[in-house]
Amino acid sequence: MNNNSRVVVVTGVSQGIGYSICETYLKNGDIVIGCACEPENKNISLLAEKYIDNFHYYEVDVSKKDEITSFSKIVSEKFGVINILVSNAGKNIFKGIDCEEEDWDHNFDLNLKSHWRMAKAFKPLLEKSNGVIIIITSNHAYHTLPECAPYNISKGALLSLVQSLMLNWGPTIRTVGIAPGFIDTEGNQTYFDSFADSHKARQEIENKHCVKRIGKPEEVGKLCLFLSSNDAGFIAGTTILIDGGRSAVMQD
Repeated sequence: MNNNSRVVVVTGVSQGIGYSICETYLKNGDIVIGCACEPENKNISLLAEKYIDNFHYYEVDVSKKDEITSFSKIVSEKFGVINILVSNAGKNIFKGIDCEEEDWDHNFDLNLKSHWRMAKAFKPLLEKSNGVIIIITSNHAYHTLPECAPYNISKGALLSLVQSLMLNWGPTIRTVGIAPGFIDTEGNQTYFDSFADSHKARQEIENKHCVKRIGKPEEVGKLCLFLSSNDAGFIAGTTILIDGGRSAVMQD
């Protein structure tokens, strides 16, 4: 793949999958405009030092419409066009189906509506380049657990958002989705550490996967890089599941 100096917007870049997506594009020589809902942290500082000319960071809470609008205006004024939008930001909101309305609303503002708002805000910049939108959802969109509502509901809705964006904005803008499974992130390490024997807990999860391990954040980043390339031009309006074969197992 030879994609020179593309302009890429990535949300939720301060850690985990978003950070790896951001770094993958930077390693490819692309210009990356990253955002997250917190001030610059250690991870962001490392990227800024290593990719001083190609990395730009902004503090943006994508669950708030006015912050997305302001962010898109800044990008428009500074760059004029973008080639790729990776709408990644999200949060595990596992409150159960009997959750309070404020939890329900926060979940949908962050895990669903923010992706729609980001797409709308950056549509004019993407149209200039016949750009690509990649929406990061989750394997919870397909199979889930009782306690994982309302998170899983919003992730399932993202499958339809990917389809609708492609149906309405294609072929000018190509939209695809990625549904990661269990990925080795800081958040999942915190989950393992909540057990008395974190190593055993991790091993049990790994053994539930056909490949006998969990995913690496950079594997999601590399999939983004491929899906946003010309080589993937016929992949559109669909969501790719990357879960190490976990979904192939009927029951444990």
